[in-house]
Amino acid sequence: MELSRRTFTALAGTAALGLALAGSKAATGTHPAQAVPTGPPPAPPRADGKRHEVGFDRYSLLVDGRRLVLWSGEMHPFRLPSPSLWRDVLQKLRAHGHNAVSVPVPWNLHSPAPGRHDFTGVRDLDLFLTTAAEERLYVVLRPGPYLGSADLDGGGLPGWLTATEGVAARTADPAYLRHVDEWLGAVDAIAVRHLLTGGGGTVLLYQFEDRYDGADGDARMSRLHRKVRADGIDVPLFHDDGRAGGPRAPGFAAGVAVGAADPWGGVSSGGRGYTGVREKWDPAYERSSLLAGLADGITAHTVRMAVGGTSWGWLSSPDVYTSYDYGAPIDQARRPTPKLAPLQQLGHLLRTVPDLARLEPADEVRAKDDRLEVRHLANPDTGAQVYVLRNDSAEQVTSALPGTGIEVPVAVGARDAKLLVTGLELGRRKLAFSTAQPMFRLAVGRQDIAAFVGRAGETAQVSLDCDVQPLTNRLDNEPAWSYAQGRLNVVTPLGVGGLSRVLVENGDSKTPMLLLFADDATALRLWPYETPSGSLLVYGPALLRSATLRGATVHLTGDVAGETGLEVWAPRGVTAVTWNGQPVRTTVSRAGSLVMEGLMPGTPAPSLPALDGWRRRTENPEAEPDFDDARWTVADRTASRGGAPVPEGQPVLFADDYGFHYGDVWYRGRFEDARGIRAVSLSYRTGTQGLLMAWLDGRPLGTHRMPVPDEDTVGRGTWTATAAFAVPERLRERGGRVLSVLVRPMQRAGEERDGDGGGEAGGAFGAVRGLASVGFKGASRKVDWRIQGAGAPDRVRGALNNGGLYGEREGWHLPGHDDRDWETVDLPREDRRQGVAWYRTDFRLDVDPDVDGSIGLVLEDEPERAYRVQIFLNGWNMGQYVNDVGPQHTFVLPNGILRTRGSNTLALAVLSDGTTPAGPGGVRLTLLGAARGGVPVEAVESPGR
Repeated sequence: MELSRRTFTALAGTAALGLALAGSKAATGTHPAQAVPTGPPPAPPRADGKRHEVGFDRYSLLVDGRRLVLWSGEMHPFRLPSPSLWRDVLQKLRAHGHNAVSVPVPWNLHSPAPGRHDFTGVRDLDLFLTTAAEERLYVVLRPGPYLGSADLDGGGLPGWLTATEGVAARTADPAYLRHVDEWLGAVDAIAVRHLLTGGGGTVLLYQFEDRYDGADGDARMSRLHRKVRADGIDVPLFHDDGRAGGPRAPGFAAGVAVGAADPWGGVSSGGRGYTGVREKWDPAYERSSLLAGLADGITAHTVRMAVGGTSWGWLSSPDVYTSYDYGAPIDQARRPTPKLAPLQQLGHLLRTVPDLARLEPADEVRAKDDRLEVRHLANPDTGAQVYVLRNDSAEQVTSALPGTGIEVPVAVGARDAKLLVTGLELGRRKLAFSTAQPMFRLAVGRQDIAAFVGRAGETAQVSLDCDVQPLTNRLDNEPAWSYAQGRLNVVTPLGVGGLSRVLVENGDSKTPMLLLFADDATALRLWPYETPSGSLLVYGPALLRSATLRGATVHLTGDVAGETGLEVWAPRGVTAVTWNGQPVRTTVSRAGSLVMEGLMPGTPAPSLPALDGWRRRTENPEAEPDFDDARWTVADRTASRGGAPVPEGQPVLFADDYGFHYGDVWYRGRFEDARGIRAVSLSYRTGTQGLLMAWLDGRPLGTHRMPVPDEDTVGRGTWTATAAFAVPERLRERGGRVLSVLVRPMQRAGEERDGDGGGEAGGAFGAVRGLASVGFKGASRKVDWRIQGAGAPDRVRGALNNGGLYGEREGWHLPGHDDRDWETVDLPREDRRQGVAWYRTDFRLDVDPDVDGSIGLVLEDEPERAYRVQIFLNGWNMGQYVNDVGPQHTFVLPNGILRTRGSNTLALAVLSDGTTPAGPGGVRLTLLGAARGGVPVEAVESPGR
């Protein structure tokens, strides 16, 4: 999806789709290119109760007649099942330069059954949109119905849709579209209250569908467009179809990838998990991709993903494992990473330098060293010249840039990029040129501030046009300056001694200018912030969350990780500072800032308990011949509702046809007279890493599992296999037999990239899961089948939390379950048994309430041991660990579900095939990060027995 111009269907007025702009004429519309000159951007959005106009021209979006460069980061609230923490992540996005958040809304999470839509608890869309508005972020809303790019089960389509007779998903089939109308209607009823146009919130854009495909795509898209407009959604609409926008549409990148999802086995990461992904998609890659988009005219960006998350329960698509860290700038544990540097730098640059909102291609420029590609753009209003330098070689390139006015060679790191500007107004002074990328320009108090950034070790030169020599003071040791021929030249190494400051006074302007120089790491401690009284800048802490002015005091909140100082440039009249409610003693510096006396201490690491006191109980009584399955569903259908072919002479055994869409499924088949039967063959279909276990009259026959995907098969969504098991001779006798089969279907693919959709109605989404057929070698027998999967979803955790294991149906994973009669055991274990065993323990945490500690669960064992673990924390299914496949060993336990000050119940359901010793091995808690600050966290409801 990277760096290509996307279609705003409403904006571009795409004739082929018949999606001309509709809705309130006062709210949305196009503007002639000359109607809106370069100027300040709109104020940060909020739910102010006033109507706002959202428009566009070929350069950018327009809000109330002002140009807006959209710098959106995608996050998945559903992958962070703790609503209190949504605010934490939104504040981090805003602080690191984003002015918008892109939010997919998965149909399957909210709809447990046809016509039922649940927006409570961790599914509270209204709460999320309210929080985004409170944090002054625009929202790009993506309710699908298809969300394949989000790596969700079925692309976000609900499991029940696979078994809805006669429905062809992702087509113009009227039966399918009736269900879609119900879904979009439920979302739109919430969204319409939060539209920026109506003043109720900050929803700025609305994306329907995630792919434009199929022969009837035009008809389907037109229908969705009409539906959304009829529901009162009057903000611009778009869909991600990959075609160029019309001449009146701004450039739009619907999903600039700054990472990637990693599949089972870690093909994308070289088996190293998201550590490997983050190294491959590093800050240089990010910067290069984003700047290339800017050079292509992209002024509406969505970074995918900006925040990592957890595919808890059965949420994910089949090819990815539990962690959805994605190598994101903010990782799965909510920790900022170095990858935030380019996002923060560009985000604040685009927000504070409006020249970049209206750019046109300019004269071609060639670097002296042809390894450096140069893209030249210009603002027709201000005359500012913008140069995007890109170095795709494996080594740093330093080159002169003839014809640019940049008078010294410029260095660009290996596989990196840099944005340079000449002729730019920096408040009351003009930038002649710079060899370092500008990060922001602000007017704070009685002075102008401009920041420049680059890689550590580079030397930055900034030249200002000055007809009259100014008074120049270097406030730190590193910078040097000279004045000649109407130019003030400042030179400084980056990354030496942290932030470098140079104060320029008098000369051409009576307004002082402060020049700041930082490398990437230092820039991540610079926090520009807009207040009603003007701009503010903070330097030092790990995060600035908010700044509030009351009288002569600025009240700051934020996070401190390591020991740090605090420096504040504040609006006029501010003489005092508080940090997280505590007064800070400050002095006034020569740079015009309030500087803290001394340092704020670092955050001590919370102590974590050992996990002991384990209790164990084996399950799978379903394998025993005398198990009572009378209340199980009889599997006697003759045709699949989803249209999948059924083997001749056999009943439908696919799990979805009987209402079991998520998690493990049990089958029990009775047949008479086992004489002559030498083997049983079981055909089944699953997602990646699915498996099948079989027993005959309680005796294990064996386990079959799908292979670990390689580079050729990593995109396969559906795997099919036939498992053949020998029948023990002592069971080849007259008399009834019970064949028990456990299938772990994994999940459904949203699309089959290798074409293995199975031919079912509804395309790849209809690819069935579960047992397909049974055959016997040596004789044929009729089998009467019953099937059992997950029980009814509980009201809190929803349909995607539980599967069909006996322990899940009996509540063994829930807090409060009475396990006093379970066997007391120690870990690590060495069991050798086909089937399921459960382990439970309780542990207590006592984390300081002022400390935001991110805690994970680590599972480790000998890699050849073949078993997998389903992890339940306080009844919430936090993911699946496959010991001999990996690569994931650490599972994030989100605060809210995790009681950081209280008691927790941990339950592990271990599936082992009996071929090797099975664990669990080492199981321990680990601290992933800690900062003093954070946001108040409310406990997520976790009902027990």
